[in-house]
Amino acid sequence: MSRAIKHGPSHASLLRDVSATNVSPARSKLDAIVVPAGRPASALQEVITLSANLGVPLVVLCSLQAQVEHVRQRVEDTFGARALVVDVSPGYQLPFRPQTSSGDFTKASADRSSDLSTKRNIGLLLGRMLGWKKILFVDDDISQFRRAHVEKLSGFLDFRPVASMVSRDFPDNSVVCHARRLAGFKQDVFVSGAALGVNLQDPKLSFFADIYNEDWFFFAKHAAERSLPKIGEVRQAKYRPFADTRRAAREEFGDLLAEGLYALFESTPGWSFKEQLAMVMRENYWQDFKDIRLDTIVETSKALETTQLNASPMDYLTMLDAQESLEEAKKWANLITPGLCVEFIAEWQQDEARWQKFLLDLPLARTANDALAVLDLPEGVSCGYGISTTYVDAQANLEPA
Repeated sequence: MSRAIKHGPSHASLLRDVSATNVSPARSKLDAIVVPAGRPASALQEVITLSANLGVPLVVLCSLQAQVEHVRQRVEDTFGARALVVDVSPGYQLPFRPQTSSGDFTKASADRSSDLSTKRNIGLLLGRMLGWKKILFVDDDISQFRRAHVEKLSGFLDFRPVASMVSRDFPDNSVVCHARRLAGFKQDVFVSGAALGVNLQDPKLSFFADIYNEDWFFFAKHAAERSLPKIGEVRQAKYRPFADTRRAAREEFGDLLAEGLYALFESTPGWSFKEQLAMVMRENYWQDFKDIRLDTIVETSKALETTQLNASPMDYLTMLDAQESLEEAKKWANLITPGLCVEFIAEWQQDEARWQKFLLDLPLARTANDALAVLDLPEGVSCGYGISTTYVDAQANLEPA
């Protein structure tokens, strides 16, 4: 069966594009827009304005260049905006400790270090403790939201566990996929956690694993069922995917796993998720897909060599950087064993079971600061016209800060 697997240019068949679909008005507004922020506060202005226009409070989780005081000032200066701003210190760990964050998996990801998954999990847990139903995750490099699409997404969350948007410009792709586009191959863009709506009352609410493509694992079951709604598009801030060759190394383990998992979803439309998981628990599946992955990388590198012959000086240099990145990806793909892939899938599923128990044991919180205390986080800064921090009544009890 694994011989039918391919490293395809698109996973669009796993989506339901409902951008043009009529949907009943949302029964309730989003409870919050949650921003895992690492960039300076200036990068957040559009999402601050969006939240003010929608009348939806922000939760901004700050680290790296995102400073609580600078974010607070931006919110205060934006009419109608309101936010809870929380400092997430370097090295912070949630009380929930996934086994998928263990040393072997970190080493396979070239010692990748990111707090994005941790921040998203904070958003899930904070909202769950406060009795919120619907939140929208927005990364700090995302812009050009259409209000109609956000409101439609909120409506879909009344009866769907998740709904997302696509960042097609600038494309939200891995280094390998960016290289394939540069080499002239067709390359699509999938939905992601960069603009992701979540119904927090979903009884099977997942978590974000600490790995590249963490969002693909979060909504994997919905993708496998071909029930993942795509609603509109957003814009991602442009960056240079080949500027740091180590980026490809840090991405490769998560990219190989996610692409292999979703390739199986596409080739087995009649299978149950349980049957698909059983297949990816076989080492021979991952050996086959690893060979396909390596062939794809080599094919891309050779195509770049040919394309370079007629490239402009600027494109030529970019293609050289892309080839170096592909060499790094190939090096790390070769180091990844089928056994490690199986081990990750097994630990991921065990983490899901542990997460479900953690959610059941999670207390209800009267205020946001009570919830933050449960998570061993400092008190948040409420700013603007105030954010309701009281359990359940997230929209009604808004008072001036």
